[in-house]
Amino acid sequence: MSAYRTANLDEIVAPKWPYWAPIRHHFDIRTFGVNAWRGSAGDSVITQHHEADSGAPELYVVVSGHATFAVAGDEVDAPAGTLVWVTDPTAERTATATEDGTLVFSISGAAPGKPYEPSGWDSGYLEAD
Repeated sequence: MSAYRTANLDEIVAPKWPYWAPIRHHFDIRTFGVNAWRGSAGDSVITQHHEADSGAPELYVVVSGHATFAVAGDEVDAPAGTLVWVTDPTAERTATATEDGTLVFSISGAAPGKPYEPSGWDSGYLEAD
């Protein structure tokens, strides 16, 4: 067994949802959550949600393109290279691509002081008919 694995992001795309790359699921990462979201101008790249149930903060990294985030009612302009760290798990957040070729990574862990446990939402989507 090798000490590492590699994959191209294009290999990880979920067939039913080509805008979503379930990275955590692909590598069976059990210590943190990570996904990639792609979109063209006008597409939702981060659907509206909050993390009140998990209590976890989230980090978003705009890898390419450009997005506009809405976090707790504030609008955040996010060109490539922007990091958005949402510390309040109850804050509603969403992001929309404003350029074609937008790619956003979402990274999360657990609530402070708690161990990370994969929630399984990604497996549920991938295994659904």
